[in-house]
Amino acid sequence: MDKPGIINTVIQNRRSIYPYQYEAGAEVDDAIVKQILENANKAPNHKKTMPWRFTVYGREGRKQFADLQTSLYIQNKGSENKIKIKKLQDYPLMASHVIAIGLKRHGERVPEVEEILAVGCAIENMFLTATAYGLGCYLSTGGITYIEGAKELFGLEAEDRLIGFFYIGKIKDAPKEMQRSPVEEKITWVG
Repeated sequence: MDKPGIINTVIQNRRSIYPYQYEAGAEVDDAIVKQILENANKAPNHKKTMPWRFTVYGREGRKQFADLQTSLYIQNKGSENKIKIKKLQDYPLMASHVIAIGLKRHGERVPEVEEILAVGCAIENMFLTATAYGLGCYLSTGGITYIEGAKELFGLEAEDRLIGFFYIGKIKDAPKEMQRSPVEEKITWVG
C-alpha cells in the first residue's frame, strides 16, 4: 500500500472504543504502550515545551487507579451517582492499561491554548498508533478529571491541567462505522 493510503486508512479507522468492548483479561505488551507514548512525544509543540505528562497504570496498577479515582470522586461528588461510581471502579479493570494525561504549564512563555493544542496532538498520535496496532482506545475526560485535588495525584501543580485518562485494550467487539456529516458542509473555499 502506498504511504498516503496507509495514513488515510489509519485515520479513517480511528474510533473511540470503550473498555466494555475490550477482550477480558487480554494484556497489551508494554513495548506497544511505550511505542504509543513515543509517538505521542513526537507531537508538534511551541517552543519545544513538550507539555504532555503521562502516568501509566498496567496490571496491578489498574486496581490502584480504580480505587484512587473512585475514592476521590466520592469524596468530592458524593456517592449518589451509582452508575458513575461503578464505571470508575470497573472500566480500569476492563482495560489493559490506563494512562493519565497531564499538561505541564510553562508559565507565560507559551499561551496555555498552545499547550492544550500540543497535548491534543499528542493524544491524537496515541489514538492513531493504537489504531495502527489494531487496539482499542478511549479518552475519558469525566470522573475526576476536573476535580482540582486530582492534579497532585499525578505529579501536576496548581497551574497545570489534568486532561483525562486514555484506556487501551485488545478489541473484542468490532467497532461500528464512524458516521460523520460530509466535509463539504464544513468548508468555505476562497479563491
